Amino acid sequence: MARDSSPQCKQCRREGQKLFLKGERCLTDKCGVERRAYPPGDHGRGRQKQSEYRVQLREKQKARRYYGVLEKQFRIYYDKASRQDGITGENLLSILESRLDNVLVRLGFAGSRRQARQFIRHGHWTVNGRRVDIPSFQVSEGDVIAVKAGTPVEPLIRDATEMTAQVPAWLQADHDSLTAKVLRKPERREIAAPVQEQLIVELYSK
Repeated sequence: MARDSSPQCKQCRREGQKLFLKGERCLTDKCGVERRAYPPGDHGRGRQKQSEYRVQLREKQKARRYYGVLEKQFRIYYDKASRQDGITGENLLSILESRLDNVLVRLGFAGSRRQARQFIRHGHWTVNGRRVDIPSFQVSEGDVIAVKAGTPVEPLIRDATEMTAQVPAWLQADHDSLTAKVLRKPERREIAAPVQEQLIVELYSK
């Protein structure tokens, strides 16, 4: 499984805002953005030229890092979104939101996407009764997500649920039984990602 193993706090500092890549840690004083609110590297504190291309590129990189997707797969998602009916940028975010690892975070069953990917890769979750070990698995309307019976990570999952304030309206969660259902596709107003998708569309349209 290809993944980005670079330091997560540096990724947030590079984008100039919290991407909540480390879950609960991002809410504490240990957060890298709180401690050093400037880009990493020798020239991080210097003035940086803000060209149109740079702004668009940074937005794309921010979206990749927020969802934990590598460049090649992100481009595949964009191509798929551009072929669908509707607004390409909103289609792209809908596809990213429908990844199983992201859905577990939205449901409150994982503290971060990295933790969600680990749970999935180790076979702790099922979709419609079948074990799924692919973090990029796309959930669909009506899918039922449940923890595998007897999983040893149940205490970790329950700890994560205690940090969840609200579940999006397009999902339905039962934190007692650790099950959930996908009610429908997410709408743009329900997607909390700190991303301006139109800038990504403009970048890829060049």
